[in-house]
Amino acid sequence: MRTVRSVLVDSPAGDLRIGSREVADPGHAEVRVTVEACGVCHTDSQFVNDQLPGIVFPVTPGHEIAGRIESVGPGVVNWQVGDRVAVGWSGGHCTHCNPCRRGDFVHCENAQVPGWAYPGGYAESIVVPANALARIPATLSAVEAAPLACAGVTVFNGLRRTGARPGDLVAVIGLGGLGHLAVQFAARMGFDTVVVARGQEKEKLAADLGSRHYIDSTREDVSAELLKLGGARVVLATAGNSDAMAAALDGLGPHGELIVIGIDAAPMKITPLQLILQSKTVHGHPSGVAMDTEDTLAFAAMTGIRPIVEEVPLEQASEAYRRMMDNQARFRIVLTTGA
Repeated sequence: MRTVRSVLVDSPAGDLRIGSREVADPGHAEVRVTVEACGVCHTDSQFVNDQLPGIVFPVTPGHEIAGRIESVGPGVVNWQVGDRVAVGWSGGHCTHCNPCRRGDFVHCENAQVPGWAYPGGYAESIVVPANALARIPATLSAVEAAPLACAGVTVFNGLRRTGARPGDLVAVIGLGGLGHLAVQFAARMGFDTVVVARGQEKEKLAADLGSRHYIDSTREDVSAELLKLGGARVVLATAGNSDAMAAALDGLGPHGELIVIGIDAAPMKITPLQLILQSKTVHGHPSGVAMDTEDTLAFAAMTGIRPIVEEVPLEQASEAYRRMMDNQARFRIVLTTGA
């Protein structure tokens, strides 16, 4: 048992404060990780605001974690002290529910999400299940790896599970925390990449990240412009705006896929006929399990993909969280512990 600095939220929608939390020695099939960096994700608000079942306060958020193993519990194989590791949204799985028995770990009925099932990464040290660990390549820093463990794996895994092939037209809606990574992954995968965003001022950044085409949704008909380019095989909707997602549907070609990863409580206005005539599909995509995260990190290291981040010390977590939730941070904020 050891005592570490940790961010604590004492009650639903309460303030984030720096306090201390006791971190136990790792149990069976667990490891203790020294946290070097942890990304601030919009989804952290679901834990802070008590919007998911079973939240236990005080809450320590954080599910974009990068660090190194400091101790290993009994029953852990293939991991040792000093290994550099990342932990994302899929922070462990039970192995015994029906989805797990089918190997569908990302849909584990007892999903062990950091910050929900156990204290998260806004801390100096955490204990996690060994099956949550992904190896960090030597060429990625902890600050670079942390956002890739959630935002990165979500877009990478979402793209590679579609029917798109190199050379196909793939559009990314939004150029924020998810979108700026999605554009890089899409371009490096060999897709003819389109960015759909609001305003002309983002066009240069889109091109710098690898996009070959840009559609300003405030001035142009998104679907019409996509059809002029031949129709998209995939539209990856990273912006949390249901209207923007629906507006791109008619820009899909035959068998086109609208992949939804941006969150919006409003319904999408889509008619059955839009889907039927050209065999289009709309489906949601969760993040990915530990091996998916490891694949994401390896691909990013190999191809030079990096998140655009702002580093903030753990002591300023409250202000960093507020800015992220108020959309005052354009891409990613990463908390650092100085470890």
